Amino acid sequence: MKPSSQQRLQELEKRFLELEDKLSDTPEKEAISILHAMLQETLRTEPVGSQHNGRSQQLGVTLEDIANLYKQAPAMEGEAENKGLAVGAKAPDFSLLDTNGNRVHLSDFLGKNVVLVFYPLDWSPACSDQLSLYQSELSEFERANTQLLAISVDSLYSHGAWAAVRGLTFPLLSDFHPKGEVARLYGVMRESDGFSERALYLIDTEGTIRYKHISPKLNHIPDIYELFDQLKQLEAGTAEAQVK
Repeated sequence: MKPSSQQRLQELEKRFLELEDKLSDTPEKEAISILHAMLQETLRTEPVGSQHNGRSQQLGVTLEDIANLYKQAPAMEGEAENKGLAVGAKAPDFSLLDTNGNRVHLSDFLGKNVVLVFYPLDWSPACSDQLSLYQSELSEFERANTQLLAISVDSLYSHGAWAAVRGLTFPLLSDFHPKGEVARLYGVMRESDGFSERALYLIDTEGTIRYKHISPKLNHIPDIYELFDQLKQLEAGTAEAQVK
């Protein structure tokens, strides 16, 4: 059963309290704490579910409104600045935190295909559409023995809030500190902007890069059917190798 908005917010609150003390005192932590306080004040003043004509009576904001804020955000623009790693190269291992504060290593998924999804920033228009698309097709990735791992320079707090309102269930990994370290490792960090290219890497069960795509423009979402074709080819090749 899909969790309710209230249940998702309660889970997010629990994660926040568990992770708050793990971040050092920085302007970013202060900003996140202010956002948390704003959310708590919203819930105190007008609990989720108490609405009039589909909107909060006092603040005029619903969870759906928050989820759709990306539609009003400025579009990301810019040509690709990086070419990334070569197909056939060994995918560098890395270690990043997910929204639960758990450390995730690429090597944890040996024996499965992995799609690394580098994206610029949470809450931005194309990123919201792209990751929501992958969420809607999650069963296709699972059928292809494939794990999705999405990576951006956002904090794990931002990831947690964004995942909650967008309904994202695959791991969002925080390349926050040192900022962009993994994006640099994969040759997709945009130094001029402070975030990564929009890029995909398909890594096979043994940790080798079999496909990559770097969007020529930041707001271009990669063709998901091309990605599925690559997965089918990879799975077909694996099956043929097993027969031999």
